[in-house]
Amino acid sequence: MVATIGGEAAAHFVVGHYRDSEVLGIREHPRSLHVLQHEHAERQLVDVRVLQNNAFFERGFHGAAETFDAAKARDAPEQRKAGIDVIAAGGDMLQACVTPELASEITLQPVRRHGVDAAIFFSDIVVPVLLAGLPVRIEPGRGPVIDEPIRSASDVLRLRPLDPAALEPIRQAVALTVAQLGNTPLIGFGGAPFTVASYLVEGGPSKDQQRARAMMHADPRSWAVLLNWCADVTGQFVRAQVEAGASAAQLFDSWVGSLSAVDYQRRVAPHTKRAFDHLRGLEVPRIHFGLGTDRILTQIPALGVDAVGIDWRIPLDEASATLGDALPVQGNIDAALLSAPWPVLAAHVDDVMRRGRRAPAHVVNLGHGVPPETDPDVLTRLVQYIHSGETTPVRTDW
Repeated sequence: MVATIGGEAAAHFVVGHYRDSEVLGIREHPRSLHVLQHEHAERQLVDVRVLQNNAFFERGFHGAAETFDAAKARDAPEQRKAGIDVIAAGGDMLQACVTPELASEITLQPVRRHGVDAAIFFSDIVVPVLLAGLPVRIEPGRGPVIDEPIRSASDVLRLRPLDPAALEPIRQAVALTVAQLGNTPLIGFGGAPFTVASYLVEGGPSKDQQRARAMMHADPRSWAVLLNWCADVTGQFVRAQVEAGASAAQLFDSWVGSLSAVDYQRRVAPHTKRAFDHLRGLEVPRIHFGLGTDRILTQIPALGVDAVGIDWRIPLDEASATLGDALPVQGNIDAALLSAPWPVLAAHVDDVMRRGRRAPAHVVNLGHGVPPETDPDVLTRLVQYIHSGETTPVRTDW
């Protein structure tokens, strides 16, 4: 959809993902980066709205992938719905992530259902760990579980490199998805090294990552080796997605907020940069999205990123100011308000978009994941609202 706003062409996009968040929109003006843009025009004002929805998957998966016919799903709405039902009934989510036809179909669902204009690759932070040979499982109601945690130097030494051949299902899934998306961009997805390592050390979800933070101080050498390993497997994982056709790459650091600024700078940031460095030679935008990043926000640009995700706790105008108004920001609708009355949610979205105008570009999204009880119709309405609302021209004199 193309609209005229303030005398300038404005192309509207929406991006979708059923795994880890959100409704997103990028507002881009002439001097900003073309973060997700696939149509180029001089002095173009671009809105990119992204919807990521994990509501279906928090209910669990069932292992009935053999009942899902991806070829039929492309043409039959009832079969596309079966693709969601295949996953929603409670089986192996990780198996779905490495089954090309199913992973592709899940990635495409938000584009079809909500009218979003781009897709985010369906996966999980621990998928590259699984592909590297470590036993990982999803425990319903809890999340990824590592039955043999990595907590000692000898544990770290047992880790083996990720065989590039193991990434073939990911390449196939991306290729299948890109073929069906046409001109709609696909954003690659992976976990940042600290969060991946924390899962390995903690053995599963953790409130404060005490074991991981203890290890980084008690055995800094083993910690550095572990973080390098995590950076390499997640870097290879995301690079494979881009090589197969993804148009951008995002690393998600859900637990980084537990770190002090000093610990992040000394013991984590170099490894996150190492993960992004796996994208060298590939001309794609790089996005970092972390939770609780207020203490480390000034360090994020040094990772070599093109956009920075902001959670719901930091006002976007303040975040942009902290970043020197130099990078596009991504955020930050409070997911808790998805269950609020519509006027409350709409007013909140308006405020988020207003604050986001300070940045060179703005990706309007949730500050974190969609709650599983969220009504999907609210998400569709939210996308429509963002698309149809009047857009005020963005200032260019910051």
